Amino acid sequence: MIAVSGATRLYAVLGDPVAQVQAPAMLNPVFADLGLDAVLVPVLAGAADLAEVVTGLQRIGNLDGLLITVPHKIEACAFADVLSPAVRAAGSTNAMRREADGRWTAENFDGAGFVLGLSAAGHELAGRRVTLVGAGGAGGAIAAAVLDAGAARLQVCDPDEERLSALLDRLAGHRPDRVAGGPVAELEGADLVVNATPLGLRPGDPLPFDPALTPAGAVVADIIMKPRRTALLRAAAAEGRLVHHGAHMLSHQLHLYRSFFRLAAPDRH
Repeated sequence: MIAVSGATRLYAVLGDPVAQVQAPAMLNPVFADLGLDAVLVPVLAGAADLAEVVTGLQRIGNLDGLLITVPHKIEACAFADVLSPAVRAAGSTNAMRREADGRWTAENFDGAGFVLGLSAAGHELAGRRVTLVGAGGAGGAIAAAVLDAGAARLQVCDPDEERLSALLDRLAGHRPDRVAGGPVAELEGADLVVNATPLGLRPGDPLPFDPALTPAGAVVADIIMKPRRTALLRAAAAEGRLVHHGAHMLSHQLHLYRSFFRLAAPDRH
């Protein structure tokens, strides 16, 4: 049980929905292990209320950081004073830190976490052909990281033309010769197909793509963490495809969060 005191430092994870977030279950034990008087709590914030919620939280004197999840990763960038290179490439943020001078720094670890999780599971990206479904906040971060990891080709799919165009424009300065995009996912010939949309969070969501149309040796990945076995991954497994769960992406961000938020055991001397 987390003991909260008058000296407790606060962290919040913002999203809509937030019932699926796994970050509190991962970071609160880190605080406890380090002996830190700190707690991470989920905050349900609708899109219409995001500005009011974020600016209000940023005025809380003992709030040191924010984690950002669906659907706010793009819009939350507007509330940061400093954007990291990863945020500028992705166009989105999933972590914000208050600096000593009161400014807020935005970072994005989704892409790094996704690539690290793939590698740990034995799925290397160098020379691979990747289809990414979803050009939103997490999708943008994954796109940039996949290219940095040496993917031979990246095809990004999103029916939102404005969002897709914005991501492709950012990637054009990143790795222009290896990126393409369109409203429909190109599954034929892909070595890895990634769902970076929210489809699968709620019961009854349609599949983001038909895994039966992927090549027999392809890996099908989902970034949704709860449920662990999404409808997409169940369908892909039933087709004999290798599957990669969303939990890998978050678990491989934990040490990155620890460094970013400068979490260390307090000096007892």
